[in-house]
Amino acid sequence: MFLSVFDVFKIGIGPSSSHTMGPMSAANRFLETLLSNDWPRPSNAVVSAIKVSLHGSLAFTGIGHGSGRAVVLGLMGEQPDQVDPDAMDGLIATVESTGRVSPAGHPSYAFRPAEDLVFDKKNPLPGHANGMSFSGYDNQGRMLLKRIYYSVGGGFVVTDTELDAMRQRGKTVDTGPRVPYPFATARAMLDMAERSGRTIAQMKRANEETVMSRQQLDDRLDVIWEAMNGCIERGLKGEGIMPGGLKVKRRARSIHDKLNAEWRSNRLNPLLANDWLSVYAMAVNEENASGGRVVTAPTNGAAGVIPATVKYFRHFHEDASVEDIRDFLLTAAAVGGIIKHNASISGAEVGCQGEVGSAAAMAAAGLAAVMGGSPAQVENAAEIALEHHLGMTCDPIAGLVQVPCIERNALGAVKAVTAASLALKGDGSHFVPLDACIETMRQTGNDMSEKYKETSTGGLAVNVVEC
Repeated sequence: MFLSVFDVFKIGIGPSSSHTMGPMSAANRFLETLLSNDWPRPSNAVVSAIKVSLHGSLAFTGIGHGSGRAVVLGLMGEQPDQVDPDAMDGLIATVESTGRVSPAGHPSYAFRPAEDLVFDKKNPLPGHANGMSFSGYDNQGRMLLKRIYYSVGGGFVVTDTELDAMRQRGKTVDTGPRVPYPFATARAMLDMAERSGRTIAQMKRANEETVMSRQQLDDRLDVIWEAMNGCIERGLKGEGIMPGGLKVKRRARSIHDKLNAEWRSNRLNPLLANDWLSVYAMAVNEENASGGRVVTAPTNGAAGVIPATVKYFRHFHEDASVEDIRDFLLTAAAVGGIIKHNASISGAEVGCQGEVGSAAAMAAAGLAAVMGGSPAQVENAAEIALEHHLGMTCDPIAGLVQVPCIERNALGAVKAVTAASLALKGDGSHFVPLDACIETMRQTGNDMSEKYKETSTGGLAVNVVEC
C-alpha cells in the first residue's frame, strides 16, 4: 500500500477538504471528461449546459461549507491549490450574473447556480455520504453525459466506479509504484522497522523516493510546512467576525498578544505550552473557517492540529531542525495513510474521530519521532491520541466549520503532545495496538447515527440556537 505524503498533505482552501476542496476537484474532473474520449459521444452532439446536484452530507451542510461556491469555481477551471482566495467572490459574481461558466480551453457552458445547482437532501447516493452528480446537456436539453463523484475525505475524490473498485480490492486501489516498505497496517510497519533497522520516517522516505528524488521530496516537504506555518501567521493577524452568520469572533490574535506579553514578562506559567499549542491551532482553523489557504492534515476541519504541534516543537525546542520537520511530516503521513486505508478520515463517514482524532494520532506520532522515540513508542503515541478521540461526533452548528471545530483542534493538539509524552516515558509496549484502535474507530463510525456525521441534524447543531 502506497499513499504519498502529498496525498495526505494537500494545499487548498477552506473551510472543508471534503465539502469545499472535494467538490471543486470533482468539477475539475468533470471538465476533463468533457474534453476526453472517455464517454460515448453522440454524433455531432455538443455539451452546451451543465447541471449539478449535491447529496447526503454535502446537501445538508454544503451551504455552510461553501460547497456550492466550490462547484462554481471548479467549473470555472479553478483548482484548490491554485485559486486566489481574494478573487473567488468576483468569479462567482460573474457566473451568477451571466449564467455561464467559461473555463480555459473549453467553450462557454450555460450554468445558472440558482437553478442548475441543487442541494438534494432527499436522495442520498449509495456509495458515500458525500455524493455529487454532474451532467452535461445539449442545446435541446438532452442529457449527453452524467458522472457520479464521491468526496471521501481529505480532498480525495473518486468516481462511483473507482469507489467500487476500491472496496473490492480492500479500500485502496493499489495502482501506485512498488515500494520497499509497503506497510498497510501498524503491525506491518513495526515489523518492517524492526527487520530493517529504519525509523518510520526513513521507511516512508524510501517509499517516496521511488517516485521522486531526495531533493524533490525535501523541497516539497518544505513547501508543505511553509504553507502550514504561513497559515498560522495569517491566522494570528486576522481579526473580526468569521463569515457564515454565527457572528463568531476570531480570537487567535488577541490570545497571541496576551501570550507574547506574558512571555516577555518572564513569569512562570505552568500552562504556557498548552496555551501556545491552542492559539496556533485556533489560528489555522480560524483561517480555514474564513476560506483562507490551508493544508489538509489530514482534512481541513482538522487542519490545525499538526501545524500547531510542529510549531510548538520549534518554539520550545531550540535544537529543532528542518530535517526534524521533514521527519515529523513523513511519520505523521505514514500513520495517516494507515488510518485512511483501514478506516476513514471523513467526518461524514465516521464523525470527527476520523478528522481531529486522526490528526491527533498523526501529530502524536510525528512528535514522538522527532523527540527520539522508537518506532514502537511512535505507534504507542498514535494509539493513545486516537483512543481518546473514539466516538467523537461531527455536529457543526449551522454546518459551519467554526463551533465546535476551532477549539476542538486546540484540544486535539494538546492531546497529541500529551500522548507523545506518555509514550516516550514508556518502552513502547502497551495494551491496545494501534490497528485495534483504528478498527474500533471504523466500527464506531459505522454504528454512529447519521445525525452525528456532518449533517448538522444532531448534537450541538440542534441544541444551540443559531444567532
